[in-house]
Amino acid sequence: METAYKTVAKAATAEYIDRRSRFIGAVCPVTTEKEALDFIAAKKKEHWDARHNVYAYVLRESGISRFSDDNEPQGTAGLPTLEVLQKQGLTDCVIVVTRYFGGILLGTGGLVRAYSQSAALAVSEAGVIERRLCAYGEITCDYAQYGFLQSLIPECGGKVDDAAFESAVTVSLHLPLEAVDAFQKQLTDRSCGALTFVKTDERYDSF
Repeated sequence: METAYKTVAKAATAEYIDRRSRFIGAVCPVTTEKEALDFIAAKKKEHWDARHNVYAYVLRESGISRFSDDNEPQGTAGLPTLEVLQKQGLTDCVIVVTRYFGGILLGTGGLVRAYSQSAALAVSEAGVIERRLCAYGEITCDYAQYGFLQSLIPECGGKVDDAAFESAVTVSLHLPLEAVDAFQKQLTDRSCGALTFVKTDERYDSF
């Protein structure tokens, strides 16, 4: 299982105009093909009066990547849009580039540049994040030990999710999976063997 991947941070749109043709790039993070297809359908409904609604999407778990030229000349629209995602190493995202024709033919090269630029602008607007496979878990400590835990966890690349203060303190946290062994060693050394990180789950989180 891969320990990290890149995707877009949020849904976003960006507009690009070339010789009166208006291109609207819309990108969205997704995790399933249904989510990707639903997003595409929603954009086609929103822009029902556009000449073309070109799309591309890449999914991590299924390894699927698909695109459509939507009646633009073959290779001038969907593939350049997909290549924007691939060149940035992005997955689990979908892009729809809508074109309102401005009356001037752009030619093959012009279409490739316009669709690539529109997709790239949308990705830039959304921002790129890395999602890393993380270990989630808990540490139970006394009140005196809680102080050094507050600094040790971020020092080791982790994040505190919650803390419950009762007779002892239960700290909920997560950190990248590959950092767990080094964190546990530091935890053991700093607490003289008294504290242990108890892992309860593994899942991806943004960093």
